[in-house]
Amino acid sequence: MAGTANGSARERFQTLLAAHERIVFKVAGMYCRHPEDRRDLAQEIAVQAWRAFGKYDPARAFSTWLYRIGLNVAISQARSAGVRERHAVPLDEQTHDIADERTSAHEADERVRALHRCIDALGPLDRALMLLYLDERSHAEIAEVLGISASNVATRINRLKQRIRAGLSEQ
Repeated sequence: MAGTANGSARERFQTLLAAHERIVFKVAGMYCRHPEDRRDLAQEIAVQAWRAFGKYDPARAFSTWLYRIGLNVAISQARSAGVRERHAVPLDEQTHDIADERTSAHEADERVRALHRCIDALGPLDRALMLLYLDERSHAEIAEVLGISASNVATRINRLKQRIRAGLSEQ
């Protein structure tokens, strides 16, 4: 019987993970520049999520829980790696296109690269905060995922916006 219960949990996990796989790829993309590193991180997030699945409370949003697992794994790896050039900041260009129609492709590419440099300079926790903000998560959800207060989220987001604006104006 235990095998059946475990099989049912595995199927439920696989269904939930498949429905929320974009979260895993967003986190991996924010923390890893190289495709192999992104794949490795995504795999590690999935493994750690499966290991923690027994503690998942179905009364709470799976997306919030998965973000928390994914960001904890990514931040842990980022801190242990300690090599900034192996960390990423690719933003989903389809979702976060910063160029308007009048901007040439070259200028747009340079603006995106400048934005990436600014985000790349952020620490792991600030990068997590920026990812959740760009994913249009509420302050309450960001606070829950990161384990900080909602007012701290608002303050940190405003400071990050100022730092990024200042960094972009310097470039």
